[in-house]
Amino acid sequence: MAMQERAVRTRNALIGSAAELFSRDGFEAVSLSAISARAGVSNGALHFHFPSKAALAAGVRAAAAERFRRIVSAERPPPQLGGSLQALVDTSHALMQGLCRDVVLRAGFDLGDSVEAAGRGEDLYAYWHSWVEDTVVRSAREGLLSDVPPRDLAATVVGATVGFAALGSHDVRWLSRITLTRFWALLLPRIASPPALRLVAASGRRAEVG
Repeated sequence: MAMQERAVRTRNALIGSAAELFSRDGFEAVSLSAISARAGVSNGALHFHFPSKAALAAGVRAAAAERFRRIVSAERPPPQLGGSLQALVDTSHALMQGLCRDVVLRAGFDLGDSVEAAGRGEDLYAYWHSWVEDTVVRSAREGLLSDVPPRDLAATVVGATVGFAALGSHDVRWLSRITLTRFWALLLPRIASPPALRLVAASGRRAEVG
């Protein structure tokens, strides 16, 4: 059991170190020896867990996908607190905060732009797009939207949040709650039905309801 726990710690250390270096320097520029040195393990231990840099990138993306699933699987607010439309707002805030604070999550998204790493592991951008589309459709079914076409709204939300994520890699203010609250405060009056507009909080409710 002790050996198994040590192996898990080593694997997690390698994933964390790789995520930090990939996020800082880019996938192509980072060497396996730099990753193993940062993690404090031997090159042999690295190759035991990950036979190649691409395999390590896939491990980072898998770890990021697990954290991303926890963000999007949070319980949706009840109808009296905005239902699926509030869930969309809340989850976008949680994602931006996760990208700001969690280097593994951030690297998981960044690795989708790498030619060599692409295709290994889950495409988090596609996952996010699918989740947003599903939630927008749910919002329409719940009567929370005006006459805005759901597909257009989903494209707007995904485009804005992915843009904030990209800009946030250079300036974390793009990932702040203030920035996203301003976006939702501008958008909600144009897409929410009048009853929903009185319910949905642009700043998010997830923190308020725990």
